Amino acid sequence: MLNYPAIDPVAISLGPLAIHWYGLMYVVGFVAAWWLGCRRASRLGLTRDDIGDLLFYAALGVVLGGRLGYALFYGMDRWLENPLWIVQVWDGGMSFHGGLIGVLLAAWLFARKKGLAFFTLTDFIAPLVPIGLGAGRIGNFINGELPGRVTSLPWGMPFPGMGPEPRHPSALYEALLEGLVLFVVLWWVSAQPRARGLISGLFLALYGLFRFSVEFVRLPDAHIGFIAFGWVTMGMLLTLPMILAGAALMLWSRRQPTP
Repeated sequence: MLNYPAIDPVAISLGPLAIHWYGLMYVVGFVAAWWLGCRRASRLGLTRDDIGDLLFYAALGVVLGGRLGYALFYGMDRWLENPLWIVQVWDGGMSFHGGLIGVLLAAWLFARKKGLAFFTLTDFIAPLVPIGLGAGRIGNFINGELPGRVTSLPWGMPFPGMGPEPRHPSALYEALLEGLVLFVVLWWVSAQPRARGLISGLFLALYGLFRFSVEFVRLPDAHIGFIAFGWVTMGMLLTLPMILAGAALMLWSRRQPTP
């Protein structure tokens, strides 16, 4: 059994101003996406300024979509009780699936502005995303969020406020799979020109498979619990369509041109 590392969620305190590690993880994700995007911007005829504009669109999509998605999928009762709760982002957090919808909408708007095919742009964006996903999960772990179920594995650890039982560090599993592994696969596959839609479909399918798998060892949200059969979680329910859509998109891409 390992000990849970006692890391202060506040990275920097300057008087009344507190900068949290979780917020810094968002910065890490966007900076990494900008740097990686600049390296490949010429593929789409984009400039560094264009990449900056794209990330601005995406940031709005992540924040607005992520919070609205959390409210719809995980906190509708609290939102109905207190409509202002939706702007209290420190209470409840963000939803990946809502953020994904927000980013897709932002990509559609940017693609129209630049005269790009939508899936050409999403193929460009997909490899830029995993580093931010992995950093965000590390932020969750520092905050003591996303605890796993009880385990006897040697790397299990007791989480703050959850008793002495060792638990799966499920946030770290997701950081490894959704962050590092997903990035390596997508960056390597996209190194050469691929049929339109292939990289986007691969992102959806792999993220869905990784998230669906980790849900078996991650505790469901306390206020929701299991959705069905004593093991189906809301995360599984939201992720399964991603796997199916990713597989369908990869099949569709076989009939599409390679840039």
